[in-house]
Amino acid sequence: SFEGRVEVYHDGKWGTICDDQWDDRDAEVVCRQLGLSGNPKALSWAHYGQGSGPILLDEVECSGNELSLDQCKKSDWGQQNCDHIEDAGVSCNPFTGTDLQLYTSQMWSGTVRLAGGRSPSEGRVEVYYNGDWGTVCDDGWTDLGAQVVCRQLGFR
Repeated sequence: SFEGRVEVYHDGKWGTICDDQWDDRDAEVVCRQLGLSGNPKALSWAHYGQGSGPILLDEVECSGNELSLDQCKKSDWGQQNCDHIEDAGVSCNPFTGTDLQLYTSQMWSGTVRLAGGRSPSEGRVEVYYNGDWGTVCDDGWTDLGAQVVCRQLGFR
């Protein structure tokens, strides 16, 4: 829900963005436009898979302060010299804490969330790995594990 191939809607159709000039400043604008906060990261070379249909934008160059891609310097709509292997992607990872990055890279290279709780600070622990969310088995689960998850999610 916070990462993927970037697609834009123009003149009645959805299309992709070519990754020429694509960088973290562009990702910052996409995340802002989608209402997502976190650590914006630009991804290129169809990192999230190749799109289909038209490639609508190319040479996007944002300063990072714009509210939407419309305000960024870019080619004219539909003017591009790319193939879908160059489709641009973005991650607006909301989990930016050092604890999360260190722990997840050591343990499962994933991201953690709480689901099904009555509030954002409680729920079933789920892990994002290889493109899917899954649950965590409670075998051996202790308060220490819960503390790590709470720290990863920014609860102290």
